Amino acid sequence: METTRSSSEAGLRPPAWLAAVMHLVIVAAMPLLLVLINARLLMSEAYIRWEYSRPGFPGDPYGFTQEDRLRYAIPSLNYLFSPPESETLGDLTFPDGTPIYNERELSHMHDVKVVTRQLVRYGFALLGIWGVCVVGLAIHPTTRRVLYLALFRGSFLTVALIIVGLVTTATSFNWLFAQFHALFFVGNSWIFPTSDTLIRLFPQKFWVDAFVLIFGGTFIEALLLGGAAWLLLKRASPPR
Repeated sequence: METTRSSSEAGLRPPAWLAAVMHLVIVAAMPLLLVLINARLLMSEAYIRWEYSRPGFPGDPYGFTQEDRLRYAIPSLNYLFSPPESETLGDLTFPDGTPIYNERELSHMHDVKVVTRQLVRYGFALLGIWGVCVVGLAIHPTTRRVLYLALFRGSFLTVALIIVGLVTTATSFNWLFAQFHALFFVGNSWIFPTSDTLIRLFPQKFWVDAFVLIFGGTFIEALLLGGAAWLLLKRASPPR
């Protein structure tokens, strides 16, 4: 019976080279995976309502009330997750019937929708690969220590990168914002005058707070994961 059990466990144990690859994937993917998850959580009606109601959030110099912003911002967010063929954003109008977005803003929002859908698909794929690697190392007792070490190292890498991100957000947000857009959009297609609806709905303060929350949430999550991994490492048997 013991021999059969040992043979079964040996069959579940990944070869050393595969364990090393899974270890590397877990470490390298953790920072991006946590950032993508937190970014998706913030792309919600709840965040918009919370952000607009915060003390100190700038009013619109051209006359939007908080209710106006909610009336236009929430459908704009929902548009990003609507079916690809949906172009209902162009149907949003002011009370006098004038479209709230001009053609350049609509073109940019279409680009944002494409990028958002791509990032969501990429995030799910990355989560799936990451999960397979975690399970692959967790399934056999002799590779669990490798998993705990990967989680600890991934958390350490995440914390280091997030510190850089938080410092950059605090000291060079305009540069960071420009580099972020340069990754996904062509030229200056994402730059608009302050009188355009997109800027009136989503001023710089909106994005500064979003970056801080995404980076800050990722930082806390990485610390928690790293702490749990460290405790598990302390309790795990040394590799055989």
